[in-house]
Amino acid sequence: MTTISNSYTFVTKKGYPKKQYRYRTKNLDMPCPPAGWTTPDICSIIVILISVSKFRISLQKDDKTHLWKEEAAMIRRNQSILNIINMLLDAALVFCAYLLATYIRFDIMYGIAPALQLAWNRKYFEIAAVYAVVLVVVFYAARLYGSYRFQSQGRELAVIFTVNAVGVSVLTALLYVTRFADFSRLAIFMFFALSTLFVSLKRICVRAVLRHYRKLGYNQKHVIVVGNGHFAHQYMQDVKASPHMGFTVDGYISKVQRPELGKCLGTYEELESILEKNMVDEVIVALEPHEIQFMKQVLDAADKLGARISIIPFYNDYIPAHPSIDVVGKTKLINMRATPLDNVLLRACKRCMDIAGALVLIMLTSPLMLAAAVGVRLSSPGPVLFRQERVGKDKKPFRMYKFRSMRVTGTEDTGWSTDNDPRKTKFGSFIRKYSIDELPQFFNVLKGDMSLIGPRPEIPFHVNHFKEEIPLYLVRQQVRPGITGWAQVHGLRGDTSIEKRVQYDIWYIENWSLWLDIKILFMTVFGGMKNSENIS
Repeated sequence: MTTISNSYTFVTKKGYPKKQYRYRTKNLDMPCPPAGWTTPDICSIIVILISVSKFRISLQKDDKTHLWKEEAAMIRRNQSILNIINMLLDAALVFCAYLLATYIRFDIMYGIAPALQLAWNRKYFEIAAVYAVVLVVVFYAARLYGSYRFQSQGRELAVIFTVNAVGVSVLTALLYVTRFADFSRLAIFMFFALSTLFVSLKRICVRAVLRHYRKLGYNQKHVIVVGNGHFAHQYMQDVKASPHMGFTVDGYISKVQRPELGKCLGTYEELESILEKNMVDEVIVALEPHEIQFMKQVLDAADKLGARISIIPFYNDYIPAHPSIDVVGKTKLINMRATPLDNVLLRACKRCMDIAGALVLIMLTSPLMLAAAVGVRLSSPGPVLFRQERVGKDKKPFRMYKFRSMRVTGTEDTGWSTDNDPRKTKFGSFIRKYSIDELPQFFNVLKGDMSLIGPRPEIPFHVNHFKEEIPLYLVRQQVRPGITGWAQVHGLRGDTSIEKRVQYDIWYIENWSLWLDIKILFMTVFGGMKNSENIS
């Protein structure tokens, strides 16, 4: 009978912790050893074999956790490397835009001698290099370098356009102030257009490649859902409908199984062991109101294993697209009506675009407005302009201008006109059909009553009526009303569903960006100006 105590230290491969095992064999019955072998030698070998076997079992148990952590770390490392490559590519593309702009301006267009062109390039070479670096730094500050899974492409392109426009404007001003010779405004403009185009196209291509790559099943983030209610099911359906985002739902955790949700991995109490056994990148918590007592337990288990946590609150339907959180002491307040235009800088950018756009459009359309004024005067007696009280931002009334399209009557107009309205003149129907009657509203924009883009203003009668019948109707009054809007370019004009118009208006307010405004302007010019008005 032999009792042996041995201690062994096993050093795993790089990245795994060192583990020390101490095993004690007590009252071990040993057969007679072969000649030349002592009893302690045989027992030591057996202990080693047992230890190695137990160590392998331990490794198999922890393998998935280690692999998950290594894969998560690898994704973070790869993301950092990709961000650096992305930044270098942007800087290179901006500099290439400078070279191409100078080549087009001085060689192709005017055929200036190579020596003079070289001198010009040499003079501005350093300026272009510094500008490229500064632009990338501003892009970084605007959070353009990160994961593409949640970032809106519209916002990304709008930031690129805005930052580059401001940067080129500042650069042009500096060149004027410092009195640089051989200054070419055309080259600067081409540089702005080309750099914006190159950087935007690169990002569109990167997104397209990532979308295709993720649809094939690569670059996936594995998530599990905690809960089995309405929002848990909705999240799973949304993930399934958006394979380009690169999320895979491995299963759900709940006390009650629902076969239609897929694989149930266990209960809330088993979350910690489930996370240890599975490679999970993120835990989506979608508990129902009656299950809120499990929240702390779920969060503690996920935090313990370092899994990322996202929560879908049971009041999800009431949260806007871009909520903000205010803090009062230890209390967190969710601002339910926070919008992008609450930001002073963004509001100033929109106002600057309104003023500049209105001035340009007044100059471009002044001949058309003059012709319309003459047509209105000849079509029927009365004033050229029709002034009507409308409700603007913060429910403040203002006088909106239009070219008069109806005969003057003594009654107050509180409804929308129809195709067969006897008050309309033939010329009035024509200018209404092509939205020419709206052109005087450019002056409302200059006054600050309106914006180029926004929800259409309504008369006080309609506002007082609809605010009682349509939920969220007065949310429209948080921004300046517009000459055209997201609802109008989707065909919701005049006597159409007010409920749908409100839905489109609120979506615009919650998702506003300069890029969205530019998109609506183009949609208005190329198809959104023509109405279904009958010219009789």
